Amino acid sequence: MKYFTPRSYLVWLAVALGLESTSCNKYFTPHGQATYTKFQIDSTLADDPTFIRLYEPYKQQLDAEMNRVIGYADTALTKPSGVPETRLGNFFADALLAEGQKRYPDAVFSFGTKGGLRIELQKGNITVGNLFELMPFENELVLLELSGDSVLQLARFIAATGGQPVSGLRMKIDKGEAADITVAGKPVERSRTYKLITYDYLANGGDNSRGLSNPVSRINLGEKVRETLITYVSEQTQAGKHINTQLDGRIIHNQ
Repeated sequence: MKYFTPRSYLVWLAVALGLESTSCNKYFTPHGQATYTKFQIDSTLADDPTFIRLYEPYKQQLDAEMNRVIGYADTALTKPSGVPETRLGNFFADALLAEGQKRYPDAVFSFGTKGGLRIELQKGNITVGNLFELMPFENELVLLELSGDSVLQLARFIAATGGQPVSGLRMKIDKGEAADITVAGKPVERSRTYKLITYDYLANGGDNSRGLSNPVSRINLGEKVRETLITYVSEQTQAGKHINTQLDGRIIHNQ
């Protein structure tokens, strides 16, 4: 996955400022015998006030944006291990499907993986920075049209891995096997196709996912997943709603 954190802005800024402070010569040419100095990068390294003065205004702008509150969670969105369905996974998959359906109303389900969700969201305010931390990758939304057989293969992957974030798909896991699979409330038919909202990392085979490698068609939507989450939460807030995602039995593990 292509990885991003808010602090990356500061790293790139420091690099850019450092380059600006060097000579404008086109080439760097060593003269004489090369020598090397080892610098210990830790808390003992003194801050350089010159660089701090240069990047501090940008840091303040970045901090203000990352700390901007865009929503409120009525309940903690957690992802405990060893369970097939989580509040965090449901929130994530619901957001993907809702945003994807704005452009493609015939999209019927969404899919993500638990490993891609890097933090839990606590009860209370949701900030832009929270959603950057939740999905810190440069992944983009993808619409895949899948055959019924591919949907069943994806369901088997979900069962084999103990459940994954989905919306629009419901199923049971019985002794590690997928059972009672429905999409948009109806049993999966091998003879038809289904449109799925996911993201490029998984569509390209990431997380050893199955069922996505041979789609009938694929459309890259050009929208970052974290942008989708920010839009979804913001629009819920504008509609006077809090985030109150619950467990609804979309994936059940038969004991």
